Amino acid sequence: MEAALTDGALLASFEQSLGQPWLAPYRRQAQVLLQALGQSASVAEALNRTLAQRPPIALPGGLLRFVPQAALPAGEAYECFVQRAASVPTRDNAHDLLNGLIWLLWPQLKARLNALHMSQRGDDLRGSTRGPLRDALTVLDENAALLSAPQPLCEALRARDWQRLFVSLRPLWQQARLLPFGHALLEKLMQPRKPICAHVLILPALDEAAVCAALDDVDWLARKPFVPLPVLGVPGWWPANESAEFYADLQVFRPPRN
Repeated sequence: MEAALTDGALLASFEQSLGQPWLAPYRRQAQVLLQALGQSASVAEALNRTLAQRPPIALPGGLLRFVPQAALPAGEAYECFVQRAASVPTRDNAHDLLNGLIWLLWPQLKARLNALHMSQRGDDLRGSTRGPLRDALTVLDENAALLSAPQPLCEALRARDWQRLFVSLRPLWQQARLLPFGHALLEKLMQPRKPICAHVLILPALDEAAVCAALDDVDWLARKPFVPLPVLGVPGWWPANESAEFYADLQVFRPPRN
């Protein structure tokens, strides 16, 4: 057996997170990944072990694999390398571990985001300056949650009518699906705090093909059609929100701007 990952704190934190409700849709794959982490010397190695247990994921440059961060050539943009080499540079930290988990679960959507980044050749893909579309893609990749819900919930969320959204319409959440997608969002939720806010993309359906199809409207996406949502207010996601007083905190559940 190869050496186990030396960062025991990362292993423990990831394992503890698996019981949280926001990871429920991903729990089965995350448990496989956790087992691989205990048998691997790096996060990239654990992701590749997990990848080997599922059908291959084809990208323009070949079959997806995870590589150490040092494999990214100096001067080559991350997105360019992913497309050219079908390789995702991966550090031994929670951020890249969760990015890998999302690649395992949403491979076609992650590949679509990569392709859309690469379509913006006018941007400096190596720099921090991004055009509107790439800026929206980064928000989606890092901090988005995807929501399919009854229309009254969507309307209340867009209006930032928190009392209606979470108190009056609370039973309707049983008909809603909220999937965290951004790996930075999942990383923040490893240490839950009331102010954690997701950029929500409201969609009619949340299967991977439907989400990818929605991104074909790049003008819509470039306008950043996200709605802020303090995610620990979601019913069932945090015990304290069983009390209506939880939503009276105006520093978190802010009224809409005029």
